[in-house]
Amino acid sequence: MQVGNARYLGADDLPETLPVFPLGGALLLPAGQLPLNIFEPRYLAMIDAAIATDRLIGMVQPSLTETSEGETASQRPPLATVGCIGRITALSETGDGRYIISLSGICRFRLLDETTKSEPYRTFRIVPFISDLTCEDEEATVNRTALLAAFRAYLMANKLEADWESVERASNLTLVNSLSMMSPFGPAEKQALLEAPDLKTRAETLIAITEIVLARNFGDADNILQ
Repeated sequence: MQVGNARYLGADDLPETLPVFPLGGALLLPAGQLPLNIFEPRYLAMIDAAIATDRLIGMVQPSLTETSEGETASQRPPLATVGCIGRITALSETGDGRYIISLSGICRFRLLDETTKSEPYRTFRIVPFISDLTCEDEEATVNRTALLAAFRAYLMANKLEADWESVERASNLTLVNSLSMMSPFGPAEKQALLEAPDLKTRAETLIAITEIVLARNFGDADNILQ
């Protein structure tokens, strides 16, 4: 997989340990683009360290389980076990101490043990999902017609518009992962999309979640398209 100026072909191209950025409701997927506004000092330090080395950080959600009673904000919260490695492919300074960055998704990873030492941010040993580096091979498995029908129904129900020329030009990989990232669903749904075992399952999961939301809020999705 080509991401920015780097190619990632196997495990040797990826780190064994990774700094992670916990952010609820944020989803990064392979080949996706995620803009971020970085302002906390610990994460500014994380970006500085990443830029000085391999430009890689991990996006992960806080654990979806409820925090234990009495847990304080100063304690390190539990994290979801699966996240996505991103390469910093764009960075700008705002002049008021913030970074505006763009992360390009490479592959998912599973968290192992925490390796944080003196860093103000958290670092973990990881196991990357190497199969994500060749997920373009799965494009033919996606039911593009069903995916676009669900997308169109959602837009119509919410009186939204889309750039259909760009949608039609997008590959199945780009379409599935971009729609998953942009979807206005909650953290649990986002994590389900992230953890889908393959592109076909992710597309089917996205369709199912969309149809459930439409049915709950607007009635039968089929009636919206009529």
